[in-house]
Amino acid sequence: MAASSGVNEIAGRYATALFDLAEDQKQLDAVADDLRQLNSMLDDSEDLRSLVQSPVISRDDQQKGLVAVLEKMDVQDLTKKFVGYVAANRRAFALRAMIKGYLAALAERRGEVTAEVTSAKPLTKTRLTAIEKALKEAIGSKVAVTSHVNPDIIGGLIVKVGSRMVDSSVSTQLQKLKLAMKGA
Repeated sequence: MAASSGVNEIAGRYATALFDLAEDQKQLDAVADDLRQLNSMLDDSEDLRSLVQSPVISRDDQQKGLVAVLEKMDVQDLTKKFVGYVAANRRAFALRAMIKGYLAALAERRGEVTAEVTSAKPLTKTRLTAIEKALKEAIGSKVAVTSHVNPDIIGGLIVKVGSRMVDSSVSTQLQKLKLAMKGA
């Protein structure tokens, strides 16, 4: 538990620093788009996750690798410098939490509620828009949706808004069925 708290503390400081820099340079939305794209790539690529999380990859190799990925993505210079700085300080392991913190700060600034949607496959823009609209109606305020892919859920969605979660995934439904069958 203490290790997780430390990661969140580190991530919070870095996310706040990036938010302040992006605000000063009037790049809040551009950096947010870069971070969403990077987060999506982390979802999709085991190699990129290994690069970010592996303690055996040297600081220089990790930094060079991440900067190379960001250059291919054609992100803002601010985003590239920030991620390079994070890697140079051996904090890349907390990158996902930093992204989450930045996006949460941006949503709070805009008076939005943040919702995390997990699906088995990447969601199309049309589906994300429909989910955003349904959540806005249910919650009664603006909703910023971040999506994640987890093939282990087989199908359906897991939606988290604040401390509330709705799990309509096929894997959960199968687990419930399995427990019900044991009781019968």
